[in-house]
Amino acid sequence: MSLIEMKTPLVEMDGDEMTRILWQMIKEELILPFVDLKSEYYDLGVKHRDDTNDQVTVDSANATLRYGVAVKCATITPNAQRVEEYNLKEMWKSPNGTIRAILDGTVFRAPILVKGITPNVKSWTKPITLARHAYGDVYKNAEMLIPGPGKAELVFTDENGKETRKTIMDFKGPGVLQGMHNLDSSIESFAKCCFTYALDTKQDLWFGTKDTISKIYDRRFKDIFDDLYESTYKEAFEKAGLTYFYTLIDDAVARVMKSKGGFIWACKNYDGDVMSDMVSSAFGSLAMMTSVLVSPKGVYEYEAAHGTVQRHYYKYLKGEETSTNPVATIFAWSGAFRKRGELDNLPELMHYADVLEKATISVIESGVMTGDLALIAERQDVQKVNSKELLQTIRREMEKELND
Repeated sequence: MSLIEMKTPLVEMDGDEMTRILWQMIKEELILPFVDLKSEYYDLGVKHRDDTNDQVTVDSANATLRYGVAVKCATITPNAQRVEEYNLKEMWKSPNGTIRAILDGTVFRAPILVKGITPNVKSWTKPITLARHAYGDVYKNAEMLIPGPGKAELVFTDENGKETRKTIMDFKGPGVLQGMHNLDSSIESFAKCCFTYALDTKQDLWFGTKDTISKIYDRRFKDIFDDLYESTYKEAFEKAGLTYFYTLIDDAVARVMKSKGGFIWACKNYDGDVMSDMVSSAFGSLAMMTSVLVSPKGVYEYEAAHGTVQRHYYKYLKGEETSTNPVATIFAWSGAFRKRGELDNLPELMHYADVLEKATISVIESGVMTGDLALIAERQDVQKVNSKELLQTIRREMEKELND
């Protein structure tokens, strides 16, 4: 069969370790045999980021602003051990944080459901979509080791030179210090994306912060959400029969665990990082979750929400067989192709994305799956396969569908 045409390139952001290996496997087995792939390639592997002083990460984000759609592999955020392991110049910040700061917007993450794998939380019968703020907080922080006694202050100097000071801590000995910020404009974008996405997908919206403790920082999030809801979205929510619900983040966690699912849970940046892993793991696997950054600038970045699968990568380097789950990375590609097809009016490309997802789920539901899913599958006739074998099985399923 002839290859499916593309008009506009995707921005392709390659990554690290085992997910980098899977990235190439997926292209070879599931993309290049079917699509005349057009992509602008950026290597976000940690060594190349180090070689370019992280400029490649900025360049990839700016390319996404130009082209409108990106697909990203999982990447390393270096800690001290990684700096030593890869002989890096410095402990570079999260590439996801850098990209999100440039694109702004909100990360929406939802579990990929398959028959035969029941969520660990038995009351969850519908997907829970995590809406994660994608700017600021700990991902854009400034940190400092405090060597000994002294006074730490917050200092703001306005454009006229006037200073405002607030004491953080009178240190009596060594410690640590962290400064975080956010922007009204980014919080407003976050809120607008959440309300709009809830209306588009016809789901209730929950939001939680800790404004009882963080009476200025977290309260700002709550106030902006409340003001926008009352001024802009309340009537549309009521007309659609939807609910916007605010509560403290700890209460939200308790309520979520007892819920049936089927709603959007909006979280601040770090809360969303943690809770999306909890939700995805409880639904089956960290590798069974979609993730898309939706920017108010009208651009979309699709990614695998999990890490680089370091343990499997070390096995791979030793020549040992690995059974690494590629589903989240497959769905990152399919999501990007679908959006590219939608923006460029290419129904064949959108159909290909649908077939890719359908074939992936069908193969898993038939009992062919990687080790992480085989451990939690309810059926008895599970066939555990390695990553390559799974991708080849999905390819055969796709060929049957696309050749009909």
